[in-house]
Amino acid sequence: MLSRAEREQALGRLAVQVGANVAEGQDVFVLCYDVQQAPVARAVTEAAYEAGARYVSLLYWDQHAKRSRLAHGPEDSMGFVPDWFERFVSEAVERQGALIVVWGDPDPTLLSNVASRGGEDHMPLIPSFFGAVGGGEVNWTFVPGPSEGWAERLFGTPDVDRLWDVIEPIVRLDAPDPARAWAEHVAGLRERAAALEERGFDAIRFTGPDTDLTVGIIRGGRWLSGGLVTRWGCECIVNMPTDEVFTTPDANRVDGTVTMTRPVQLLGGVLVEGLRLRFEGGRAVEIDADTNADAIRAQMASDAGAARLGEVALVDGSSPVGRTGMVFGDVLLDENATCHVAWGQAYPFTVDDLPEDEAGREKLGFNSSAVHQDAMIGGPEVLVEGVVPGGERVPIIRDDVWVLV
Repeated sequence: MLSRAEREQALGRLAVQVGANVAEGQDVFVLCYDVQQAPVARAVTEAAYEAGARYVSLLYWDQHAKRSRLAHGPEDSMGFVPDWFERFVSEAVERQGALIVVWGDPDPTLLSNVASRGGEDHMPLIPSFFGAVGGGEVNWTFVPGPSEGWAERLFGTPDVDRLWDVIEPIVRLDAPDPARAWAEHVAGLRERAAALEERGFDAIRFTGPDTDLTVGIIRGGRWLSGGLVTRWGCECIVNMPTDEVFTTPDANRVDGTVTMTRPVQLLGGVLVEGLRLRFEGGRAVEIDADTNADAIRAQMASDAGAARLGEVALVDGSSPVGRTGMVFGDVLLDENATCHVAWGQAYPFTVDDLPEDEAGREKLGFNSSAVHQDAMIGGPEVLVEGVVPGGERVPIIRDDVWVLV
C-alpha cells in the first residue's frame, strides 16, 4: 500500500501529466479550495515543475473568509470580484496556461447561516473561469483533495488515509498504469457519446419518483465526454474522476418536475438537501428544498439565465463513484455518480456553428449566465430515454444500466 505522501505525489503527477497535460515551458495556475488540501496542491506544484513548467502560480481559497464576507459585507457588494482575482484567470488565458483546481469542501455546512447570500457570491469559480474553460482557452482539470475535514464529514473521524482508500480507485491510481487506464476509460466514454450523436435525439426524458422531466437538446448540440481539446489542440481530461457524457439543452424547451437524488453543493459553498424544481418553458418556476432553498432561489435570481439549464449529462451505475454507494456532498464526485443537469452557463464548444452574438445564441436556445451549477437527478429508480423527432422514446439508461447500443 502506498503511503499518504506517495498517494499525494501520484495524484499530483496524474493531474499534471494526464489531466491538464502540462507542456514543457507552460505556465501553470493552481487553485486550491482549502488550506487543508495544501499537501495535494504542493504535490501538483512539484509535478508541474518536474514536467517543465515555466512558473506555477498557487492560490489558496478560504471559505471561512468567505463566510465573514457573507455575514457582514454590504448587501450590494456580494457580486463584486476583485481585480487581482480576475487577473488570476485572465493571465492563465493570456499565457495559454494550464489551470488545475484541487477541489473538495471540508465543511459544506459552513455557510448554512448565510445561505441566502451564498447564491450571489460566485467566488472562487467566477464567470470568467467558466468562460476560460468553456471556450477552450486553457488546458485544465479538477482533482479531489482529501482532507481531515472531508474525512470527518464522511466517516465521523478525521481519517485521511481512509478517505484516500476511497479516492484512489475512483481516480484510477490503483491501476498498474493509471495513464493507460484513463486513456481506455475516456475512449469508452467517447463511444457512448458517438452512439448518442448517431441517434440524433431531440430531447432526453427522465422519469422516476417525483420526477418527470423532458430536456430539449439544442440544434447542433454535440455529445462529448470529459476528454476535451483546447483551441490549440491540447488534449486534457477536465475532471478526475469523470464518467459523464454531456451536451447542451435548448434552454427554452425544458418542462416538468424533478427531485434531486443527491444533495446539491452550490459552488459558492452552501449544501442544499432535498431540492425539488418545476420547469416551464425552460425556466425553473417553482423551487423548494428541505434545507437552504433560499440559496437556490438567490442563485437562480442572480441573472436572466441562472434559472435555465445549460447542461445535461448522463452517467450510469458502472461509475466508480456510484459503486462506492457513498454520497460525498461534493459536486466533483457526486456529479460522476449519476445523471445530472446544470442550470446556468452552457458550454460553447458543444454546439456546432454557434452564433457569436448574444441575440443569435438566445434565439437558438443557448443559455448564458454567471452561474454553472450541477445537480444530480439520476439513480437506479430513474429511467432515462432519448426522444427522437416525432416523439418515439428510446431507452438509454434503465435500472442504472446503460442499454443504448
